[in-house]
Amino acid sequence: MCGRYTIVHDLASVCERFGVRPLPFDPGPRYNIAPTQGVPIIINDGGRRELLLAQWGLVPFWARDPEIGSRLINARAETLAEKASFKHALARRRCLIPADGFYEWLRTGGSTQPYYIRRTDQALFAFAGLWEEWGSPDGSPLISCAIITVEPNALLAPIHNRMPAILSEEQEEPWMAGVSARQRSTARTEPPEERWRGMLRPWPGDDLEAYAVSRAVNNPRYTGQDCIDPAP
Repeated sequence: MCGRYTIVHDLASVCERFGVRPLPFDPGPRYNIAPTQGVPIIINDGGRRELLLAQWGLVPFWARDPEIGSRLINARAETLAEKASFKHALARRRCLIPADGFYEWLRTGGSTQPYYIRRTDQALFAFAGLWEEWGSPDGSPLISCAIITVEPNALLAPIHNRMPAILSEEQEEPWMAGVSARQRSTARTEPPEERWRGMLRPWPGDDLEAYAVSRAVNNPRYTGQDCIDPAP
């Protein structure tokens, strides 16, 4: 699973990279983003990209209790089309979740060692995500999201058995739109599932790096810059 990640870049850099207008506030660098916190997501709103603030932890539109979101921070790519919690969002509400790194934990004996994974050039990238809008009893909407996970690549396999689905820049628009320009010509004959499943693959590890970091990151309330420093 992916249970923590970072957005060290400032909001202006995120907006420039993804071609969106900024939110009315800048949360600043975030070194230890944890489930149920508010996170930026990018949706396709009628052909135009829009930046929204969402709760990390997807609340299906049909849910009676929004607390379900704390258990739906990740969505396995292999079962997206089967799970009631994700089927609606998969068909209608796909999003990009900006990030510049994430954490995974290696189990060693009776303890765990956190590792930080990022691009070697430290650039921003996008997780493939799903989002939903849930109507609370008082009528106010709750926007929420989940990060899709896949099998690990060669770099991550020794550390953890899952990794977030990372999209290439060329895949970002097709993911949000649901079908790529290349696929439109085959849309009548190609199974709908194949139009998105091919984008959810383990990321090649040649431009990622992973290194051990301090166990201070285990505490979701700890957000210091040293979260991403290599462990001594």
